[in-house]
Amino acid sequence: MFNVEMYSGIREENYNLVIKQLHALIHDETNQIANLSNASSLLNQSLDRINWVGFYLMDTNQQLVLGPFQGLPACVRIPIGKGVCGTSALKKESVLVADVHQFPGHIACDAASKSEIVIPLIKDDQLIGVLDIDSPEKDRFDELDQQKLEEFVAVLVEHI
Repeated sequence: MFNVEMYSGIREENYNLVIKQLHALIHDETNQIANLSNASSLLNQSLDRINWVGFYLMDTNQQLVLGPFQGLPACVRIPIGKGVCGTSALKKESVLVADVHQFPGHIACDAASKSEIVIPLIKDDQLIGVLDIDSPEKDRFDELDQQKLEEFVAVLVEHI
């Protein structure tokens, strides 16, 4: 019999390990691109049932521009307020979408993506960018994913 509480406990332990690994990878590195690259690679290797993970960063034109990522080629620029990433950036809050096809204005960079989670990167009240993770499964992400990815991003933001 499948034990939901035990499964959640294992997932939480796995996330805690990934957060510790991130800290070990970036604790003495100050280069933003290097740290974002290692962070996207770490998540790509650690999370199951995903097809894209990466960062969109604020540029001088007040748009999100593609940063380090793992997956298929992606949209290069996303206007603030457009799609899931742009909505997260505008609101400066995490956005969890069970079915991207039901999200108004969804930007389809990969037709295989069905669910998405976006976590904003905020330092000193300034939006740096967003962490974007896509899955080919509907309902892939839940509140535990959101909580732990927000913790992951908090560690990352300390080093960029």
